[in-house]
Amino acid sequence: MLALLLPLICYFVIKRYSDSAVVMPQHYYADSVISNTKNGKRVSDTIWHRIADFSLINQAGDRVSWKDMSGKIVVADFFFTHCPTICPGMTRNMKRLQESIYNGQRVGDKTNQQVHFLSFSIDPERDSVQRLKYWADKYQIDPDQWWLLTGDKKKIYDLILNEMKIPVEDGQGVDTSFMHTDHFVLLDSNHYVRGFYHGLDSTSLAKLSEDIVLLTLEKGKKEKSFFDGKLQLIAIVILMTIMGVGLLLYFIRKKT
Repeated sequence: MLALLLPLICYFVIKRYSDSAVVMPQHYYADSVISNTKNGKRVSDTIWHRIADFSLINQAGDRVSWKDMSGKIVVADFFFTHCPTICPGMTRNMKRLQESIYNGQRVGDKTNQQVHFLSFSIDPERDSVQRLKYWADKYQIDPDQWWLLTGDKKKIYDLILNEMKIPVEDGQGVDTSFMHTDHFVLLDSNHYVRGFYHGLDSTSLAKLSEDIVLLTLEKGKKEKSFFDGKLQLIAIVILMTIMGVGLLLYFIRKKT
């Protein structure tokens, strides 16, 4: 009986403490909150803001959008190739982050295909495909997992200001239409904003790395574990098995 009950008890204890200990990256920017009654209880469901689709060109000259990153977690930042200040450091830190995220395999290709990196040019008028290719070659950027993007300036700035709602500032102190930020943005596979991190701060980047791992383990609302909703049934089956084994042993001993 102990051999059967102990694993079940340990499972519930570990599940309780692990669920309370792990804090998933929070959501940002709710579009609406829907309230309804379920099983006699009033419940609320938040509709989070999904980042709008875009169509931009990467350093290989390919036009890309969200559909080309379907189901992937995304880390995004904003830069320009003529930047004399923070952009080189941000690119180097993004590269270190990219190289530190593995898929858990011990052998073979360790690239984590669940994560994709995007760097949006905030100076697309000067950052041509050739210019992006130069930057990518300079920092040895993997084009399969990390895209440098250029295109329509209005659309890029709309992504910054209205979709991701990133706090920005005049990057050169002379042109208020030229925005710059050191933020890295974490988006989950549904394109919801899940975090902002300073790209030049080691503590903030360590937190980003941790949150990426947590999101790779996160299940969507429609994804359910095999044991989801079945734990009570499993407990009853185990208890009935214990009782059955006990009765069987009782009758065997009595017959003997």
